[in-house]
Amino acid sequence: MSDLILHQYDASPFSEKVRLVMGLKSIAYQAVEVPMMLPKPDVLALTGGYRRTPFLQVGADIYCDSALICDVLEQRAPQPSLYPAALTGVQHVVSSWADATLFWAAIPYAMQVGGLAQRMSDAGPEFLKAFGADRAAMTAGRARPGPADTGVHLHRQLAWLESMLADGRPFLLGAVPCIADVSAAQSVWHLRRAPLLADLFVPYPRVSAWYTRVSAFGHGTPSPLSSADAIGIARQSTTFAPVQVDTGLGFEAGAPVVVSATDYGTDPNEGTLVGLTPAEVVIERVDERAGRVHVHFPRLGYQVKAVKTST
Repeated sequence: MSDLILHQYDASPFSEKVRLVMGLKSIAYQAVEVPMMLPKPDVLALTGGYRRTPFLQVGADIYCDSALICDVLEQRAPQPSLYPAALTGVQHVVSSWADATLFWAAIPYAMQVGGLAQRMSDAGPEFLKAFGADRAAMTAGRARPGPADTGVHLHRQLAWLESMLADGRPFLLGAVPCIADVSAAQSVWHLRRAPLLADLFVPYPRVSAWYTRVSAFGHGTPSPLSSADAIGIARQSTTFAPVQVDTGLGFEAGAPVVVSATDYGTDPNEGTLVGLTPAEVVIERVDERAGRVHVHFPRLGYQVKAVKTST
């Protein structure tokens, strides 16, 4: 049985991004279905405060954010590479754009035209209201463009994708898939799930054909696991992935710190600093249910602050 545990839910776009990577690399893994909104007691037992979806668990190591999860999967299954060397840093630039700018055009567009209610047609009005309030709290402080602006933003970016494929290339940056493809595909997947938006991609036939190729990666080989069992696995684990605290980055090993996202879902995650490099920050924390865990975050998109102590 694989030791990779993906905590996700079916309708999560960033979970779909990671699932496509699992498919591209033919990875077997265990899948825990997490709640779509708070409360998430089993999630927080493992992460401390991080509530975004998905996250990856390997024993008592908890990897937050899809960008870091993709790095871990690349290390575990290097071929086919998610980061082909020939595509240089361009693939990361396009991936970053897709994870942020394209994503934040697609999500509100789908909600404003009724796509959310259509995808959750079996949910009652109280659930939809609660879900909306949960996401509003999660994205507090973000500007919310109106329907007309959102439509322009989305179509402008879909046109960019269409133009990238104009020379007949099968994937966004050439003959082979890369991180840019799965990052952009998650937003297309989200939009295509609403029947109400069936005609959205008519002006973008190359995007539709490209998405068909990416979706053919599949989702690897998942097997279900309960959240209680995942917590038990963390508690029973006695080893951690190697980590280090580099010098010159502003913090010393053992310092009490708070790590939080800088864009949305900025809930604080407090712990003892055990890892810090230009790529990753790792905190150690102890939970009465999960035991001692190491929670990993990427540096990009996150900030590290010292815990304020009273005098």
